Amino acid sequence: MSIYVELHGRGLHGGEPAKLRLDPRPGPLLFQLGPDTASLGELEVVRADHGVKVRARDGTHEVDLFEHLLAALAGMSIRSGLTLSVEGPEVPLLDGGAHELARAIAMLGLRREATRLCVARAGELEIGTSRYRFEPGPRPQLRVEVDYGFGREVAEHGGSEREFLERIAPARTFGFERDALDLRAAGRARHVDPAAVLVLDATGRTLPPCRPAGEAELARHKLLDWMGDLFLFGGPPRGRVEAWRPGHAANHEMAKQALACGLLAEE
Repeated sequence: MSIYVELHGRGLHGGEPAKLRLDPRPGPLLFQLGPDTASLGELEVVRADHGVKVRARDGTHEVDLFEHLLAALAGMSIRSGLTLSVEGPEVPLLDGGAHELARAIAMLGLRREATRLCVARAGELEIGTSRYRFEPGPRPQLRVEVDYGFGREVAEHGGSEREFLERIAPARTFGFERDALDLRAAGRARHVDPAAVLVLDATGRTLPPCRPAGEAELARHKLLDWMGDLFLFGGPPRGRVEAWRPGHAANHEMAKQALACGLLAEE
């Protein structure tokens, strides 16, 4: 009897039913996106603003809200032995972070694998308003700092799966009241589940009925998103990488530039 896990929910942006199936199978990590199949290296980012939408490089089916799934794989160090099938236009929102996704992966008892990506030398990169600092080291260490005008928040992760499950994975996706109209006008953020998201006003106050933010939850979610972005490039890398004001588009550009200039390398 084959063992698999299915997760059902709705997408954040379109609000349509969505399903994710996790099937342990020998071989490389594979993603089944509707009719299209892709390895990690064959995923193509379609959009990276307010989330990540992907498709198979030669495919046509696009899947949104992909960042939390990639973050769960990164946090649980799963790099092979699994096929992930998405039915619908989005990965289910679920708890708004990666906790349910990571717990589902943990249930399968898959072999965890260390990253082959490493920080090759010390340096810094600036991508727009985002800044990244790199230092070689023996294990992955990530630090994020954000400030949205109502207080600085810092979050760190040292590479442990337990730490990821307890501290990083539960951090919910968030947005600001001022952006809501623009997102909805663009056909997005139609399923803002108050149990799974944070909606904030300009002062940082959580708008009811959303549950108030936990300690440094905005920074922890930014770190969660960053881990998913790094996973597309084989990371998170061994070594210490610090980020100020990271965002999906800047994270992807940072990884490309860091690989091109030798700050990051595969061993």
